[in-house]
Amino acid sequence: MASRLLHRHIREQLKDLKEVTHESLVVGAIENAFQLMDEQMARERRGHQVEGGCCALVVVYLLGKVYVANAGDSRAIIVRNGEIIPMSREFTPETERQRLQLLGFLKPELLGSEFTHLEFSRRVLPKELGQRMLYRDQNMTGWAYKKIELEDLRFPLVCGEGKKARVMATIGVTRGLGDHNLKVCSSTLPIKPFLSCFPEVRVYDLTQYEHCPDDVLVLGTDGLWDVTTDYEVAATVDRVLSAYEPNDHSRYTALAQALVLGARGTPRDRGWRLPNNKLGSGDDISVFVIPLGGPGSYS
Repeated sequence: MASRLLHRHIREQLKDLKEVTHESLVVGAIENAFQLMDEQMARERRGHQVEGGCCALVVVYLLGKVYVANAGDSRAIIVRNGEIIPMSREFTPETERQRLQLLGFLKPELLGSEFTHLEFSRRVLPKELGQRMLYRDQNMTGWAYKKIELEDLRFPLVCGEGKKARVMATIGVTRGLGDHNLKVCSSTLPIKPFLSCFPEVRVYDLTQYEHCPDDVLVLGTDGLWDVTTDYEVAATVDRVLSAYEPNDHSRYTALAQALVLGARGTPRDRGWRLPNNKLGSGDDISVFVIPLGGPGSYS
């Protein structure tokens, strides 16, 4: 639903701009479009039994500038003359811990009697009541000691680390579209209030640089980035594009395919494996490659 309709919401919002005087107007239009898409999902789920949610990564080109909007844990990078320029960041329970904790602190009813907005250095046990343990709240980036009280025995709002981090022990991303019906397992507590549909939008001015046909914007879902670093992607960009003539349009499709196949790995006795024998990605691997300087052009 998002892949079919989100770009239409963005187009409609951009139509309302009578005169683009500042890039913040474009950013605001894109942000508003994400919210409208999420609201449409909320309306239509009632009549069509629409379940689930998705991350969204969008690129808009307008008047010489590229706008990259990300809500979720997909990622976009520009590879320009071998240099890597991040165009997004992932939104996960770890990266948005303080925003989640602040909401839990301000609206404790969202946590019920099951969760605490505080984070502890490890799971608190009943036998540790009255003892001191390292913790942090919505205002803290570092750690301090706290005396354990009865309500600290509740499950933490944010638990786990890395790819295993979860909000309310349920979901591993904190921004995206949909998930209006999502609830904590065996509970009536909704998770949607903690999930933001608003993207972070980054802007890249194409007119500030001279781009060659090997300069590209790479968009990928977490299935790519779980097993592939930015530097490995840049190396693949150089390897694949150098094998084609600059005016060969198929070079960008070949690059996208190479990135997908590289992240998936090859089948072996113990599943799909990468060259280093680590497991290939088991998640969705979607990749877009967008050239920044036209094929055969250095402008």
